[in-house]
Amino acid sequence: MALLQPSGDPSPEPEREPAALFGSVRYALRVLECVARHRDGIHQEEISRETELPPSRLSHLLRMLRREGYLHRLTDDSYVVGEALVLLGSGVDRARALREQLQRTLTELRDTVGAAIYFARYHDGELETTQVADGPRTPSVNQWVDFRSAVHATAIGKCLLSQLDHDGRRDHLSRHKTARLTSRTITDEQLLLNTLDRQPPTVPMLDLQEYAVGTVCAAVPVTAGSSVSCLALSLPVGEAHRLRRAAETLSKQAAPVMLSLAI
Repeated sequence: MALLQPSGDPSPEPEREPAALFGSVRYALRVLECVARHRDGIHQEEISRETELPPSRLSHLLRMLRREGYLHRLTDDSYVVGEALVLLGSGVDRARALREQLQRTLTELRDTVGAAIYFARYHDGELETTQVADGPRTPSVNQWVDFRSAVHATAIGKCLLSQLDHDGRRDHLSRHKTARLTSRTITDEQLLLNTLDRQPPTVPMLDLQEYAVGTVCAAVPVTAGSSVSCLALSLPVGEAHRLRRAAETLSKQAAPVMLSLAI
């Protein structure tokens, strides 16, 4: 079974340790490739030897891969590929399998973070909020203005714009004006562009009532190949004190989403 690899040769590892999130996805792909070569099963010690991953890191990856359904542990404690990996890697109705896998992940994140969770992407010059996991205790934001017309004011939109190059950002803003939605909305295009330029890629993008009064949001980039996408969360302003910690948790838990997109 061939899996899509991240850009660049994943082995040997570069001397500098990659960012934790991208490193986790790279190592997870390496583990999946290893297990896929052993149809009758392979034990953890053998996986560690073949992948050159230390037992502590490998144990964490194996737990995550089992939880996501990418690996299955047999009664003799050996590992084989799981149903989720078979469905995503088969090419048969992969789009539906990916949607279902992402929705399960978003639902788990919703319960872990205690907030509505969104997956969005930038496709053909427009923002697409493709999936949401919300509930009675974690309501999603009221889209009183279409997100596609409010990229400048939402954490989702700004996170996606931050992943575009300068010309891509300019092109989008030429088609969607920076209208004032609340008193906190950034309407000055140059100020917005400067803000995006200064945004560190490892820091969650925040929306502090810029889109809607009474709601705060955060978004983190999700990168797989050339795709531009992100995970986001929203909270009522009364829970704004939880926003940064929730955003940090969202960032740390983004690896399964990146992995689903990379397979």
